[in-house]
Amino acid sequence: MKKLFLAASVAGILLFNSCSTVPLTGRSRFDLVSNDQVLPMAFQAYSTFLTENKSTVLPASNAQALKVKTIGSRLITAVKSYMNSNNYGNLIADYQWEVNVVQNNEKNAWCMPGGKIVVYTGILPVTQDDAGLATVMGHEIAHAIAGHSAERMSQEMVAQGIGAAAGVALSKNPKTQSIFNTLYGVGTPVAMLKFSRNQELEADRLGLIFMAMAGYNPQNATAFWNRMSASSAGAQKPAEFLSTHPSDETRIAQIQKYLPEAQQYYKK
Repeated sequence: MKKLFLAASVAGILLFNSCSTVPLTGRSRFDLVSNDQVLPMAFQAYSTFLTENKSTVLPASNAQALKVKTIGSRLITAVKSYMNSNNYGNLIADYQWEVNVVQNNEKNAWCMPGGKIVVYTGILPVTQDDAGLATVMGHEIAHAIAGHSAERMSQEMVAQGIGAAAGVALSKNPKTQSIFNTLYGVGTPVAMLKFSRNQELEADRLGLIFMAMAGYNPQNATAFWNRMSASSAGAQKPAEFLSTHPSDETRIAQIQKYLPEAQQYYKK
């Protein structure tokens, strides 16, 4: 009984000392890993992805790439401005923002910790316009800002009984490297960050605010998600971008609830 109590006490202390706050939403998240630990892994994985997909990465002069990079730049500028002005600048101090477009028919997009973004051309017919792209990219950037990757890694590490020490390179631990690879789809044909449904909804909320900060009307987000839902109707499996997401009905209903908050940040 004493051992059980001691274990519970240690777990409680660990939980208390390993919590941080998500910007804007104020949610308390569980973090065993820091940017110093997870960012190098993300940067290496991103570099490897670009190398392996070198022939399909669109040049900056390409019209589609130029459009995505332009919208990405506006979102990044808005996010950096907000974070730095609201005492969250330390959370993105080591970010190395980068946006690339990959010629791939998958309806997919993602942002790794540290601001490493990829948009697949397969999703562009669904985004259709600047606001649609801002919806997608704002959502993906929100995952990084909210620290969802570190949170998922922390949860998996606890589940597998793996500890973490400050300053320790997680990439040198085969178990933590395996967790990272699984969460990021490293080694699979289509990279896809795997988040919980609650994290997806939080990314929706933050994404709406970020696109509003960047000058894109968040009211247009509903139209994108309706198009995304219709594009996957009748398919044997959902698009990669939707595979771990809430149901279309749940997402759109929640977005409607989030819109008044996001609209406060929108300036034409």
